[in-house]
Amino acid sequence: MAKGGRNYRLFSIRRTSSFYLILTTLLMLTLPLLALLALGIFSIPISRTESSDAIDLNAFLKSSVKRGEGSGERGEQWTEVLSWEPRAFIYHNFLSKDECEYLIELAKPHMHKSTVVDSQTGQSKDSRVRTSSGMFLRRGQDKIIRNIEKRIADFTFIPVEHGEGLQILHYEVGQRYEPHYDYFLDQFNTKNGGQRIATVLMYLSDVEEGGETVFPSANANYSSVPWWNELSECAKKGLSVKPKMGDALLFWSMRPDASLDPSSLHGGCPVIKGNKWSSTKWMHVDEYKF
Repeated sequence: MAKGGRNYRLFSIRRTSSFYLILTTLLMLTLPLLALLALGIFSIPISRTESSDAIDLNAFLKSSVKRGEGSGERGEQWTEVLSWEPRAFIYHNFLSKDECEYLIELAKPHMHKSTVVDSQTGQSKDSRVRTSSGMFLRRGQDKIIRNIEKRIADFTFIPVEHGEGLQILHYEVGQRYEPHYDYFLDQFNTKNGGQRIATVLMYLSDVEEGGETVFPSANANYSSVPWWNELSECAKKGLSVKPKMGDALLFWSMRPDASLDPSSLHGGCPVIKGNKWSSTKWMHVDEYKF
């Protein structure tokens, strides 16, 4: 009787072992299949009567990127490293054509001669180094602006509350902005929000000739950019970006160690032909209060 019981237990152990062996084999076969499905290398056949768009994840993602949030469709978006000294990046098709035109039309009735910030009083003052016209929009002024500001926050990882209101600028033929820093060298202007840490410059229009953003102190090979032959003489004096409607230029005024970055010196070259419209968002280390 004891011998029969022992044989039964051995049979049960073998049967259990076989079960786990089969289960393990199935799992080993299933995992690669799932990986192939996830990568899109293998697909499960479906009825032709079903809509392929309903299960085409790649098409869904592409259409989502094109639509984005805000007004109008945006083209294909990608980021490009312009420089590491200063840290500067171009986000292509950051704004849609409709968003660019909306900001321009919103600003047109309120444009006035651009000013610079006085380091002693913090007030705006006229300056020969800046000859454009401009105006400020309130932060969160309407839904379209809120969407743009949220997009800027997602791009920079800087909270919306740390940003100043959008500034809209218009440069006509001959108008320019001499090289300058966006960070402050005085304590008065850092009382609200602390130091300016980064800037996002959005191009609201194409410019036929001139109007480039130039970094004359950048540590880079200036002539290596693909658009070198299209640049004006002013733009060839540094690392430059040619304005393109919808593109956004992000550059940092502070290094990762929180020191000020003098290589962020930048200017706006004179417009030679056409008009230049742009929008600037300055961001601070801390919350910026109005």
